[in-house]
Amino acid sequence: MPPLPSTNRIHADEFRTALGRFATGVVAITAYEHATGRPTGMAANSFASVSVDPPLVSFCVGRTSSTWPLLRASERLCVAILGAHQVDTCGRLARRGGDKFRDVAWQPATPGGLPVPDGALGWLECSVEAEHPAGDHDIVVARVHHLALGEDRAPLVFFRSQYGAFRLLKEDGTRDGE
Repeated sequence: MPPLPSTNRIHADEFRTALGRFATGVVAITAYEHATGRPTGMAANSFASVSVDPPLVSFCVGRTSSTWPLLRASERLCVAILGAHQVDTCGRLARRGGDKFRDVAWQPATPGGLPVPDGALGWLECSVEAEHPAGDHDIVVARVHHLALGEDRAPLVFFRSQYGAFRLLKEDGTRDGE
C-alpha cells in the first residue's frame, strides 16, 4: 500500500511540544579527547535498548554537535545512566563547547578507564556498531562490551523540556504516602 500523502506541514515547535509529552531517561555519553586526553561528553535523552543478543543500545546525536566527532574518534564510549541527583552534571554535559567536565566529579570506572560521572546509576562500555542518517540527527547503534550497576536511586527524567525524577505508583495509581 503506498504511503498517504501529507496534507499538513508539521511545525517544529508543535512537534517538539508533542514529543515533550513523552518522558525519557537521560544518559551521559563520555570518552577522552584524543588530542588532549581530557574527558569529554554529552547528555542524551534519546537512549534506548535495541537488542539483548547481541547486547546493543542506541542514541541519537545532532549533526551539528561539536562533541560527537570527539567521542566518535574514541574506540570505546561510556554510556552512563544519570540519576535525578545529577541535574547539574547533565546541564554541564548538555552545553555546547568548552570543557564539559570542568567541575564534574568522575572516575575512570570502566575496564577501559572511561570517565563515569560520580553517582551514575550504571554504565555501559560500548563501541559504535553502526550509524544511520535520520533527518538532522544520526542514530548510533552501539555494542555493549562491559557494564556495571551504580547507585540505586531515582533516575533523571526529561519531560516537557524540564528535568524531574521518577516515583513508583501503587497498584491503584496513587503515589506512596497518598
